[in-house]
Amino acid sequence: MKKTYLIGACVAAALVASGAALAADGKAREFVKDSVITTKIKAEMAKEKPSTLVKVSVDTDKTGIVVLSGTAKTQADKDRAETLARGVKGVATVENNIEIKP
Repeated sequence: MKKTYLIGACVAAALVASGAALAADGKAREFVKDSVITTKIKAEMAKEKPSTLVKVSVDTDKTGIVVLSGTAKTQADKDRAETLARGVKGVATVENNIEIKP
């Protein structure tokens, strides 16, 4: 019985944690996913060299704000991910939080 409650609590905590992210200004932002925009951006990234942008995550909120995170090997790769995201219809702004890790 205790195990069931523990599992339920863990699942609930994971769902709550995955629904929020920190914006560049440090304030929490709730993401109501726009999966269409996210999927289009990921499809554009998949067209790139296979290993270039595989460690980049994409989150899109309901207003079209896209947050890129993860790592890239070069500044050019980081910039390319942002350019691809900005080129997708429905994207309002892009916050590029990708870190350079050669």
